[in-house]
Amino acid sequence: MKIICIGRNYADHITELGNERPETPVIFMKPDTAILRNNDAFYYPDFSKDIHYECELLIRINKEGKSVEPRFAHKYYDQIGLGIDFTARDLQAKAKENGLPWEMAKGFNGSAPTSPFISKEGFDLTNTQFQLELNGQVVQDANTSLMLWPVDELIAYVSKYFTLKKGDILFTGTPKGVGPVKIGDRLVGKLAGRQMFDFEVR
Repeated sequence: MKIICIGRNYADHITELGNERPETPVIFMKPDTAILRNNDAFYYPDFSKDIHYECELLIRINKEGKSVEPRFAHKYYDQIGLGIDFTARDLQAKAKENGLPWEMAKGFNGSAPTSPFISKEGFDLTNTQFQLELNGQVVQDANTSLMLWPVDELIAYVSKYFTLKKGDILFTGTPKGVGPVKIGDRLVGKLAGRQMFDFEVR
């Protein structure tokens, strides 16, 4: 099982981080050791002083696929969820500054909390609302209609380079509103009004 992540898929988030808008989806990976399940607490690592939350819609792949055409992409997933792409922003900035890969800033242990997955039935993934609350305050409030590349296009693009396998998880990109977390914070994610996760930073 692999975790495939998409960067820079919401225009407002690109602007808030001062990045350039890409011509094609930005892909990076996290190892399976990054996953946190069952609302387990996230333990703040000692190698960073600037961990940021990034809430994202998740897609769970349900069958193997390679070079999938966009019109058939919907057949390769049947469940969705919500997750956090925790980012060690200080490590990422240093890596970018030196032109180096930034897996350590994105793929460290526990950097991918995921909610339980639910059926995609009844959801229009081109127009689905999701939110992140930090200590009871909404900090990210987004809609999938704001994606630069919708879910089916992402699946088609990713599958050109990486064969999709059953159980793979696709992080579809983060909207605006990202920010730092600290020990003692509580993060609650909601998908179309339904609470999907609720965990603490320790």
